[in-house]
Amino acid sequence: MSARKYFGTDGVRGLVGGPTINAEFALRLGYAAGKVFGRSLHTKNNRPTVIIGKDTRISGYMLESALEAGLSAAGVDVLLAGPVPTPAVAYLTRTLRLTAGIVISASHNPYHDNGIKFFSSQGMKLPDEIELAIEEALETPLDCVSSDKLGRARRLEDSAGRYIEFCKSTFPNELDLSGLKIVVDAANGAAYHIAPHVFRELGAEVHAIGCEPDGFNINDGVGATHPEHLLEIVRERDADLGIPLDGDADRLQMVDRSGKLYDGDELLYIIVRDRMKSRHVKGVVGTLMTNFGLEKRLRELGVSFARANVGDRYVLEQLLQRGWLYGGESSGHLLCLDHHTTGDGIIAALQILTALRHDNCQLADLVADLKMYPQKMVNVVWEQGRDWRQHEGLVQAKNEVEAMLGDQGRVLIRASGTEPKLRLMVEAETAELTEAGINKLQSVDVTK
Repeated sequence: MSARKYFGTDGVRGLVGGPTINAEFALRLGYAAGKVFGRSLHTKNNRPTVIIGKDTRISGYMLESALEAGLSAAGVDVLLAGPVPTPAVAYLTRTLRLTAGIVISASHNPYHDNGIKFFSSQGMKLPDEIELAIEEALETPLDCVSSDKLGRARRLEDSAGRYIEFCKSTFPNELDLSGLKIVVDAANGAAYHIAPHVFRELGAEVHAIGCEPDGFNINDGVGATHPEHLLEIVRERDADLGIPLDGDADRLQMVDRSGKLYDGDELLYIIVRDRMKSRHVKGVVGTLMTNFGLEKRLRELGVSFARANVGDRYVLEQLLQRGWLYGGESSGHLLCLDHHTTGDGIIAALQILTALRHDNCQLADLVADLKMYPQKMVNVVWEQGRDWRQHEGLVQAKNEVEAMLGDQGRVLIRASGTEPKLRLMVEAETAELTEAGINKLQSVDVTK
């Protein structure tokens, strides 16, 4: 497969005003994608139609307009959804039978970053071959169809309402959230006008924070990447739970009234355990970073476990290949394919709340039998493109640490995909073993 020039693991992303996240490139990208969609993907009424959603970054206006112009020049009709979560675009693309969906967002990054990612007509990340075809089309000159074939654009006024109802439909009809006090932190992002309504309409008493976007404050001290403020509000309000989302609301963490923060591995375990009460769960997909404690506990319960590369698209690929339904990342991208085609923070939270209602207990009770392993990761400077497996000292140290750990832990060494660094990670049943293992790896002189 050819190497990508522009697309990473989750679309095109970068600094606003940089080589790719600018008006000129977005115009070309819209035109290139439109040409590929017109000949490669599902079309509605013999005319390709694409929906564009965005988060609350000020640069979203510029990129939305440029993409719209490029798509129109390629003869593609455009629906503008406005600020909605990334998974909302996936849902709307699928339910409206559209050709593709586009999201303008840099997820958990600060406002001066942005990105452009795509969904297929099935509401899933674009296949590799389509992304490569778009990259090839980017190398051709910008052109324009004849006036009678130009794409039209219109705003989808009820996009938020449609998505709110979809989210609510994933919560059991026989249950409600009455009596629960929840603090919802929307990170001043795409779910600011959606997430609080979902939980309120299901009966919860909701206090909303991070719901006053100004174009610049997305993820700024709020949301899933900064849960400290939420912890304070949960205590002040004597709330039962806090739900922090990230800027595009596709990932989730949760906090309880004691101040404990639950990551994606723990939340995935809660969802899977609850599903096991009503159906057979064949297997779960995590990533290379998923805590070994989750893998071990699931295997004890008779549930198969597989690891994918870091990135929710790779988790999804393995789920589809294996015919499994549940997977996720420690960062909080959680996939429940029995409800949605992509990671969804709001829907994942509703599955956790379903488990709480089924067991009539606290979050801590649902993970009481899950022992998370102490994990430590360090970064060392490393030349990009260099294969660490060719470094005799590292290979020897890794083998020695694995022998020391036996079946009580694991070692992971991987090169960063975004910076010249090597990630060294050790997990073990005890903090002492973890520390000993990481010290052994760090003692290797990687400059030789």
